[in-house]
Amino acid sequence: MTRFETMSHLMKQKKLFKLVCGAGNEDAEQVKKLVFVYTLAGAKCFDVSANIEVVKSAVAGIDKAFDYAVNIDKKIEIRPFINVSIGMRGDPHVRKAAITDKCIRCGACIDKCPTDAIKDSDVITEKCIGCGNCESACDHGAIKFYHNDKDLKALLLECKESGAEQFELHAAVPDSESIFSEWAMINEIITDNYVSMCLDRLHLSDFKLEERIIKAKEISQDRLIIQADGVPMSGGCDDFNTTLQAVAIADIIVKRKLDTKILLSGGTNSLTTKLADMCGVEYNGVSIGTFARNLVKNVIGDDDFMDNDDKILNSVGIAEKLIIANIGEQIW
Repeated sequence: MTRFETMSHLMKQKKLFKLVCGAGNEDAEQVKKLVFVYTLAGAKCFDVSANIEVVKSAVAGIDKAFDYAVNIDKKIEIRPFINVSIGMRGDPHVRKAAITDKCIRCGACIDKCPTDAIKDSDVITEKCIGCGNCESACDHGAIKFYHNDKDLKALLLECKESGAEQFELHAAVPDSESIFSEWAMINEIITDNYVSMCLDRLHLSDFKLEERIIKAKEISQDRLIIQADGVPMSGGCDDFNTTLQAVAIADIIVKRKLDTKILLSGGTNSLTTKLADMCGVEYNGVSIGTFARNLVKNVIGDDDFMDNDDKILNSVGIAEKLIIANIGEQIW
């Protein structure tokens, strides 16, 4: 079975759980630990930043999980896929926050940061995922954002050589021309596996959403996955309301009969697929970022984590419960 066929089978069975490490998360050590834990727990895909060291860390995390699985008599049947996320200018997933001289050092932003990326009045760039929580907490307009520009084609080729098998374009911006220029380039690099387009409805009407998916499919054909991003980076709470929009945008795509693979995203939590099933909304898998990372953040942050079996098994157990809640028991 080819890797494309393996991914196809997972999605046909609705057994694809993708952990989103964060398109803007360039903390390579944290990514390695997240990938290690969630590989052991049963995740089959990891969404990571377009950063060579991060891709290599994800590969190392998977390798470490395979080695560790032998010690706990666990067999990992499928090697997880590594998916690299690429963001268009204006997409929040790839922007970075900066604190200006308007800051009065009140500390309001520090507690709101889900990745602990703010220390005193400075932003730790590699930890910032661009969620905007700091901006919402600031009453003084001291937060600004900038886009992390890169030589994209050369970078993606190196990411592929380093272990990435799939790419995902975060394309929830108004400018269709630049989107499809990059989409064509991505499809030239990845020719034998899936490519994803992440879309939300912040700038797109239902009609424009449909139009963008149709055009993307003309290029990618049966290799297209749409990551239906309800409310990007909003999965902090474990309730139905938080995950409502993730299911709602998927429902729009399904009702348009666009015949494409759909991953639920954007406000996803332990109740996401339960809500989709209750509403009769079809999907092929689930992508969980903020909620999944937060579940294990404190444990994997310990300096001795990778050498402490109790902490490893505890975090794997927590992650496994989330995966089973969304896709059930593993089929392989």
